[in-house]
Order: sequence, then C-alpha cells, then structure tokens
Amino acid sequence: QISPSIWGWGSLGLVLFLATFGPFAIFYFAFYILCFVGGGFVVTLLFGKSNSEKYLEQCEHSFLPCTSVGIPKCIEEMKREARPIKIDRRLTGANIIDEPLQQVIQFSLRDYVQYWYYTLSDDESFLLEIRQALQYALVQFSARSKETDWQPYFTTRLVDDFGTHLRVFRKAQQRIAEKGSQMKDQAEELVDTFFEVEVEMEKEVCRDLVCTSPKDEEGFLRDLCEVLLYMLLPPGDFQNKIMRYFVREILSRGILLPLINQLSDPDYINQYVIWMIRDSNCNYEAFMNIIKLSDNIGELEAVKDKASEELQYLRSLDTAGDDINTIKNQINSLLYVIKVCDSRIQRLQSGKEIDTVKLAANFGKLCTVPLDHILVDNVALQFFMDYMQQTGGQAHLFFWMTVEGYRVTAQQQLEVLRSRQKDGKHQTNQTKGLLRAAAFGVYEQYLSEKASPRVNIDDNLVAKLAETLNHEDPTPEIFDDIQRKVYELMLRDERFYPSFKQNVLYVRMLAELDMLKDPSFRGSDDGEGESFNGSPTGSINLSLDDLSNVPSDETIQLHAYISDTGVCNDHGKTYALYAITVHRRNANSEEMWKTYRRYSDFHDFHMRITEQFENLANILKLPGKKTFNNMDREFLEKRKKDLNAYLQLLLNPEMMKASPALAHYVYDFLENKAYSKGKGDFARKMDTFVNPLRNSMRNVSNAVKSIPDSLAEGMTKMSDNMGKMSERLGQDIKQSFFKVPPLMQKTYSDPDHCRVAAPIDDNVDDNIPLRVMLLLMDEVFDLKERNQWLRRNIKNLLQQLIRATYGDTINRKIVDHVDWMTSPEQVADAVKRFRDAFWPNGILAESVPRRDKAIRMRTRVAGKTKLLEVMPDELKHIIGAETTRKGILRVFEMFQHSQLNKRMVYVFLERFLETLFPQNKFPELFNKLHSRSKQMQRYKQRLHSTQAPSLQKSLLVSHIRLLMHL
Repeated sequence: QISPSIWGWGSLGLVLFLATFGPFAIFYFAFYILCFVGGGFVVTLLFGKSNSEKYLEQCEHSFLPCTSVGIPKCIEEMKREARPIKIDRRLTGANIIDEPLQQVIQFSLRDYVQYWYYTLSDDESFLLEIRQALQYALVQFSARSKETDWQPYFTTRLVDDFGTHLRVFRKAQQRIAEKGSQMKDQAEELVDTFFEVEVEMEKEVCRDLVCTSPKDEEGFLRDLCEVLLYMLLPPGDFQNKIMRYFVREILSRGILLPLINQLSDPDYINQYVIWMIRDSNCNYEAFMNIIKLSDNIGELEAVKDKASEELQYLRSLDTAGDDINTIKNQINSLLYVIKVCDSRIQRLQSGKEIDTVKLAANFGKLCTVPLDHILVDNVALQFFMDYMQQTGGQAHLFFWMTVEGYRVTAQQQLEVLRSRQKDGKHQTNQTKGLLRAAAFGVYEQYLSEKASPRVNIDDNLVAKLAETLNHEDPTPEIFDDIQRKVYELMLRDERFYPSFKQNVLYVRMLAELDMLKDPSFRGSDDGEGESFNGSPTGSINLSLDDLSNVPSDETIQLHAYISDTGVCNDHGKTYALYAITVHRRNANSEEMWKTYRRYSDFHDFHMRITEQFENLANILKLPGKKTFNNMDREFLEKRKKDLNAYLQLLLNPEMMKASPALAHYVYDFLENKAYSKGKGDFARKMDTFVNPLRNSMRNVSNAVKSIPDSLAEGMTKMSDNMGKMSERLGQDIKQSFFKVPPLMQKTYSDPDHCRVAAPIDDNVDDNIPLRVMLLLMDEVFDLKERNQWLRRNIKNLLQQLIRATYGDTINRKIVDHVDWMTSPEQVADAVKRFRDAFWPNGILAESVPRRDKAIRMRTRVAGKTKLLEVMPDELKHIIGAETTRKGILRVFEMFQHSQLNKRMVYVFLERFLETLFPQNKFPELFNKLHSRSKQMQRYKQRLHSTQAPSLQKSLLVSHIRLLMHL
C-alpha cells in the first residue's frame, strides 16, 4: 500500500514543474529523450560497420585463397559483342531436300522456343547451339538413310504390317460376332478385343497403353526421342540436360504427337480417301447400296437430315417450264433416300436385322442363270460345287471339270507336236504316250469299276470309250460323248441343277454375281409398311425378277431416241456423249427422263445382250468403231443417226416379245444413272479358269514357232508344266473334297496365329514383293475360308501363271516404284507437304476444330461410296461382287477407330526405326517400352496358368523316375 506522503510529494513536484516550465514542458522532455536514444543508435551503427568491414577484410586475406582470374575474363568476354556463328546449311547433300528442311527447323525454333526465350535473354548463342544440335542429328539421320536398303521395308514389311493389322481386326470382329451380345459401347469392346488378339498374334508385345492412354503415349514418345537423341547427337550435347530436354519436347510434343494424332484421325483418313479418288464420279446405285448396308445410325441420320434440308430448298424454288421436271425428279430422289434411311433406322433400333439373302429366298422370284454359264463362271461354280457335294453328285461335276482340263492339255500338246514336226523334230511317241496315260487316268478315276465314287452313265458308252482307249490314239474329243451325257444328267436330274435353283446357295450365288436386288424395301418383314419400287424417280429401277415376271395384263411401252450429242473433255480425255430421251408409259402413269451414254457404253451393252441372246447377233448391228477423226461433227451426226436406228430396232415390240428377258437389260441401260458396265475385255478373257489357261497355252505354242531353238526348249518345258498343272486340276478338286492330301501347297501354315508374310522364306522366294502383295489380297478379301476353296485355287492358278510369265517383270516394277518413292524429289515433296501442313504460308497452323458429327458421318458415307465405285468390275467377276464389297467395307471400317489407327502408325514407326538402325536392338527396346501393357500381363498370366499343370506333371514324372532309380 502506497503511503499518503508519496502521493503528496509527487503531486507537489508536478504542480511546481508545470508552474515553472508551462503545460507543454512534458512534450519537450519526451522529445529530448528520443533524440538522445536515436543519436546513440546512429553512432553505434556507424562505428560497428567500419569495424566489421575491417574484420572481414582481415579474415579474407587470412583464410581464403586468391581470387581466380577466370571470372574477370568471363565477365569481360560477356561484355564484348557476340561474334556471328557460321552455320553449315547442308543436311542431306541434296539441295531440294535441305531447303525445306531448314525452313522446318527455323519455324520450329521460332514457334516453340524463341517466343518465350527472348523474354528471358537477348543472347542468341543458346538458340544457335540448339539449331546446330538439330542439324547434326539430321545429318546423322540422313547418313543412316543413305546406307539403308529401303526396298524390303516398303515392299515386304510395310505390306506385312498392314495385312497383319487387318487380320487382327478381322479376328476381333469375329470374336464379337461369336459373343452375339448387343453391347451399348460396341466400339470400346472392339478395341479391347483387338488388343487381346494382338497379344496372341505378337506374343511379346502389345500397344494398348500407348494407343488408349494419352499420358502413356506422351511418355513413350519422350523415351523414344531420348533414345534417338542419344544415337544422333554428339556426347557433349547429349550430356547437356537443358538442351536435350528442349529438343526432346520439341520433337515429341511439338512434331510427332500432333502428326500421329492427325494420321490416326478417322475423319482425316476419310477425307484423304475421297481426295485420292476424287476423279471418279459417285454412282447413285453405289450410294444407295451403302445406305442399305449401313449399320451406323449416325450415318443414316446425317444423310437423312441433309436430304431433308435439300428437299426444303427445292420445294421453296419458284420455277416453270422444263426445270419443273428436273426438280420433280430430284424431289422424288430425295424422298426415296429419306424413306430408305427411315426404314433402315427403324430396323436397327428395333433389332430386326434381316439377312437379305434369306429374305430374297423367301420371295422365290429370282433370275435364272443357265447351267452352262455356271460351269464356266468361277464364282458361280464354287456355289454349285458346294451344292453338288451336299447332294452326293460331286463325282459328275468333277468328271466334267477334269475332262475340260484334259481337253486343254491335249490340244496344247498336239499343237506343240505339230510345230515340232514342221521344224523336223520328232517326239510323236512320247507325246502320245503322255496323252494316253492322262486319258487312262481320267477313265480309271471316274468310269472304271474301281472308281470311287463312280460316275453312273450308260455302260455302252463306257465300254466304247474303253475300246477306243485300247486300240486308238487319244484325241482331245475322246470324252465328249460321255461329258455331254453327264451335262444332260446334271441339267435334267431333279437332284442337281433344278433343286440347286431352289436352294439358299443359289441365292448367295446371285448375290456374289451382283444379280440379287435388295427386296427388303417392298415392305416390312411382318407384312406392314409401304411398298417401294426402288426407283429414285419412281420409274424403272425394278429388280431383275420383277422385270422378268411382269404380269401380262399390264402393258408397258418404252420409247427412246437420241435427242442431242456433244463432246466432253474430262481430265484430258475427249469423248462423245449422247443424250437419250426416254418415255415410259403404262396404264396409270407416264414418265420421261434423260440419260447420257458414251459409245463405249453402247458397245458394252451390245456385247452383253449378244452374249446372253445369241439370236440377236444376226439382227442387231452396232455402228463400228473409228480410230481417227471420231470427234468430227459430221461423223457424230452420222453415228447419232445409226445409234437411233439401233435403239428403234431394239425397242421394237416384236423384238421384246421374242426375248422377254431382254427387257431387264434395256431398262438398266436406259435408266437415269451412271451406266454400270459389265465385263470388260479383260474380264471376258478371264471369265473362266479354263479359257485363259487355254489361250495362254496357245500363245506359248505359237510363240515357240518364232523364237530360237534354245529359247524354244525352255518355253516348251514351261508349256508342258502348265499342261500338267491343268491336267491335275480335276484331281486337285476331288482330293480337296475327299480329304486326300492336296497337290497344291497351302498358302498359310497357321493362318490364325501368325503374321501375313510369315510363310515366306526370304532365302528361297525370289518374288517376295509380288507374293506379299498377293497375300495381302488374300487377307483383304478373306479368301482363306473353307467355303472359298475354288476361288483360292483359281487365284493360285492365276498367280502361278503370272509368275511363270510376268513374275519378274511385275516384281521389277514394284521395286522400281519403291526406288521412285525414295528418290530425292519425292522426299523433298513429302517434306514440303509436311511444312505446308504445319506452317501454311510460314505461319503456325492453328489447331483445326473438330468438325460437326453430322459432317463427319456424311464424309464416311461418301468415302465408302467412292471406294465401292472405284473397284474394277473385273475384280468382282473374278472373286465375286459380295466378297469384294465385304472386303472393301472391312478395310474402311478398320480405319474408323482412332486407337486402332494409332496402333498401325506406331507399328510403321517401329519397323521404320528397326530398318534404319538394324544394329541397335530396337525390337528389345520396344518390348521393354510396351512391357507395362495390361493385356500383356493378362496374357502371361493365362499362359502361366495353362503351362502350370504340364510343368507339375513333368516334375512329378521326374520325381518318380528319381525314386525308382534310388
């Protein structure tokens, strides 16, 4: 407790202080104290700094070594002006390549480095060092490329990789079809199944992570670029991590990743396909086939929306006169397209997908293909052969075919014999002995008592044949009587040809011959729906069976005349075009349209109908061809007059009544669409498997007469071998069906679990590029199925014929084409295209926005239509229209998945690096880079689980043996 005296004295002192100095004295007193404290602090600071500097100086001179002279010199060097660095602009040794490459390097540095580097420093030495490093890498790359033989890569490995990719895709599709489940995300399931099959095919590698995970893809490209920089850069530059990382990121993320994404984009591929075949015109029939076969609702809706848009535009037009008919035809076409799209969408959404072949078989109105045409058409013969095998009549068919082969052989051998006799050479007995042995072989195989199965024919004819063989020299016509009886038996017997026309195999044959129209739009499968005649103009696009079964009470009148002619120039080709005005009348309506035909169309049409109707050849006379001055106006008017007379004679009612089936061909020719030509000159020669062989043999025998003796012997040997090959054709057919080991070697040793080119021996086969191309054809059109036996053997026969005559020439052309592709001019053109694509007009291209889904879907439809249109008719006649269509659409469908496209691009890239650096063990490197694949791990687990029981069994056996020994 404070005493009162302290408070009193304190109060007294405060009052005396304020009375003496005034009320502001307390502030002055505080200010004086603050100044005193601040002054003392300043004096202490200044004194301490000076003492500290002296102490540090003493420490530096006492404990640290002398300062190096390098730092001052480095500072002095940096202050000097930078001297210009000379850069050698030579990269590949070819100026046409170096110039665009230098521009690519310049643009890359400008757009990926300079834009941020100049914000940090103005020193350009770092940029010049990066440029020098890139140029050094390119020089090393160019040197490696010049030392590499690129022909095996482009002619064998590239085609093999593409064919193997297609094989994996086909097997993935088959597995999904076998599951039979309707999955919502079928595309994702297809991708997963694809990589499962890839593991089974490749055994040691799977690229699923790289193709499906963007993060793993970037990591893969970084690792790959770093390996390439290690091999291409000098050791000093590679050890510079900053520069190495810069160059790696530029290559991986700036160049390779955008390029791979673009090449694997399905929409880009579709646009490129359309651009490549831009010269071909879209066919309305091909377009409608694509719509009817499409199983993608997005495609159908995109086409339907565009057709509806065009329909609204046409209906809004105000026209008069002749344009009305044109617009009406266009409106009818659009309405038909919309109707087809709606019907197809409804079927896909309801799951009521209908097999066109079964539906056509149920209708029962099919066109008739004569037996003699079936026997000489390689596509139709395969289906007839399958049917004859089912009914037990295969021996008759095999006999007929074997006799055809014998006749060809005999004719060829006798022609060669005559030519040798004229030259004074005599081998009569030897040749006749070979023919006699061949004739006896045919007799023993099909007609003797020991034959199994035996051709049941008149015993008197067989006995007469046996007597002829024993007492007379064999002739090419020795089997003609029996062959004619066998043909009549197959034609008349209800078990064979008559029943074949009622079988589903006959309908499938018509589909392959492209003679089966899709009847699914006549109505729904349950009897509901509106009927359509399938015409874009509501006019004449009737199916073949409709035209051949027109009711007698319905009279159809068709009149046509050539109203105008003109000369067209299409890509440098000049030809005459004839405008045909067509009038069609029936009891209820009248229609008119114009169609345009060339003289070659008339010629093809004339050849087609005279082949089908032999009596027309003496009645119809087409104006002849003219090689020179065929574009003269007077000549065109004369030809127009002659073609008009030809049309009027063709459309004569009496002519139509005499040949009722002729109406189909006439309607198809006069329809308002692009004319689909039948067989060309090549197809007419290659229509059968016998005639081309016969013609080739005759050409060989004729050529023997005009060449020296040394060459004649070699040509005769080749001709003899081909004759023996045709002689054994019937035996090959029989042996294949009766499980006898075939004489022809199999094309594939293990087609399900090996690469496409795996069976080829590099040390034996001289025509590897040609063989790989032919193997790719097998894979595209899937000619290895068991029910495709005849086509495969015909193809093999043609391949052997090509190899025996033109194999080296074709192989040389393939090699020359590869040399042209790798020439400096083509490489420079590729670099320029890359530069213009990434830097158009020297400016970095902006990322192209993804196109609208409807546009992408319509592009898909256009691409498929173009591909079907560009397929040659000769190919359809050889392997079948349906097989050709399925093969082309399978290839197109394969390119519609970006993940699968990426896999193919990476495979091409890996093979490219393996070819460029053969000594660097790139296959092992890629196996390690892909080792984290989930599919690969699952495959190893499955493999281990399947091998574990056998391993345990072997260990158990070894233990038992050990115990028994003890």
